[in-house]
Amino acid sequence: MSDISHEEDHTGPIKTPKQLLMTVFFAFVAPIFIIIGLVAFVTSGNKPAAGTVNAEKAIAERIQKVGMVEIRDANRERKSGEEVYKAQCTNCHAAGVVGAPKFGDAAAWSARIATGLEALVTSALKGKGAMGAQGGGDFDDLEITRAVVYMANAAGGKFEAPAAPGPAGAASDAAAAAPAAETAKK
Repeated sequence: MSDISHEEDHTGPIKTPKQLLMTVFFAFVAPIFIIIGLVAFVTSGNKPAAGTVNAEKAIAERIQKVGMVEIRDANRERKSGEEVYKAQCTNCHAAGVVGAPKFGDAAAWSARIATGLEALVTSALKGKGAMGAQGGGDFDDLEITRAVVYMANAAGGKFEAPAAPGPAGAASDAAAAAPAAETAKK
């Protein structure tokens, strides 16, 4: 009896040919495939996407920051309503594309003019229907307002075009200087 129990103590964990095949596979073949896969992954690198002509530009566009700061010249001369209309609004309002009221069409503009200048400007700045928002684009809010006034007045509106605001200090300085000049004369 002691021989039988002694023999079982010296045998390995592999007892069948199927266990032997599985052990060989997981010990030798699987690591080779894992190493080949890792090498392929590491050497693949950053390859440009299909159809990308300029890889550096494509990468820069993908990693660009969410917000951007655009610095404009605050002292530039503001455009007139006609200039803004010709540059920005003509594409749709000259032909009446996608429900846009045609330039000078009193019937199409009458209901819009009745809502008032504030509503017209808000529609232009924030967008309405198929018209995209114009605020924050190439022109500032004052210039967009001038374009709205120009188009509305061409269709029979009686709005006054807004003037460019002067320097904040200049208006208060002129108001303060007038009473001072009168007291100096006395």
